[in-house]
Amino acid sequence: MKPKQQRLLLGVVAVAALVGAGFIALSALESKAAYFYTPSDIRQNAVAVGKPIRLGGMVADQSIKRGMDGVTVRFIVADENSQIPVFFKGITPDLFKEKSGVIAEGSMARSGEFIATNLLAKHDEKYMPPELSKGLSTQGASKP
Repeated sequence: MKPKQQRLLLGVVAVAALVGAGFIALSALESKAAYFYTPSDIRQNAVAVGKPIRLGGMVADQSIKRGMDGVTVRFIVADENSQIPVFFKGITPDLFKEKSGVIAEGSMARSGEFIATNLLAKHDEKYMPPELSKGLSTQGASKP
């Protein structure tokens, strides 16, 4: 084989290997993906019971009900058109409050309630952690 043919063959093998590695990576990630749904999406499109998803929206006003054990929380995630009741057992994030954004990871139950395994509280771009805010105020700097 001539050197030119060897380089061409090596290039083709390298491209095939990269395409194969990319395909394997994508197929592995696809089985682990948790899609983001709003309450309206869940009401319009039936989501399979037990399928891992992410539910995102706003925590409805006066909907947070904490259990006597201190770790059980029930609340409602709402968007403009729909509401979904959520059950979570665990420690809630510091930023979790009513009229605030939240993303709940978990799955739908047969009862129509969302069973969350993890909560992610959302904040706006003006948020500053309390530790940093206190540090700036002691140094005489103003908050952005």
